Amino acid sequence: MKLHHFAASIIASLAMAGACAQTQGVAKDSITLGSIQDLSGPLAGFGKQARLGMMLRVDEANEQGGVNGRKLDLKVEDSGYDPKRAVLAAQKLVNQDKIFIMIGHIGTAQNLAAMPVQFSKNVINFLPLTGAREMYEPWHRLKYSSFVPYYDQIRLAVPRLIKEKNARKICTIYQDDEFGLEVMRGGEAALKAMGLEFTEKTTYKRGATDFSSQVAKMKSAGCDLVILGT
Repeated sequence: MKLHHFAASIIASLAMAGACAQTQGVAKDSITLGSIQDLSGPLAGFGKQARLGMMLRVDEANEQGGVNGRKLDLKVEDSGYDPKRAVLAAQKLVNQDKIFIMIGHIGTAQNLAAMPVQFSKNVINFLPLTGAREMYEPWHRLKYSSFVPYYDQIRLAVPRLIKEKNARKICTIYQDDEFGLEVMRGGEAALKAMGLEFTEKTTYKRGATDFSSQVAKMKSAGCDLVILGT
């Protein structure tokens, strides 16, 4: 099943079930959707495209009559890839715009910050744009994740890369937040299973654009494979 068909099916089934209980964001003729994107920060190139893709899909669905006769109304807020702003954006979408579902929220730390706001009002977190394990662990009835976790991506890929590249000094540069830690921990798990450890580790702050010191540190350590949590 294609992603947009899957999304429409999930929304339709949840809308039908929720309509009877007068669920927030589900009206007789509309379903209000929400999304939080980075439209002005370090991932704006990604966030703007995600927003445009959602708008195209919503327009397409509405031109075809919506979902069970209900037109989709998409509300998008900008977090600037900042967890604090994500909380404010979630509060607006959940409490003022009265969204039924949060779709494609970008960022690990941002989702973790916003989910308590959503869950307090039974607002679903649907297909967030992050592969962190926290998007489905611990289990919660309002969590719908879609990506293979960063942790498993790295844990399974690193041993193969080490073998193929005959790498001996494995290093990592990772973002100093929940996203980067997931990538780093996946690398640690892979190396531990092989009886190895990172030769060098270094971090950078969310939104940084100058990585000269981190790269210099990798070069000084003689790294021949660098895992990037970026």
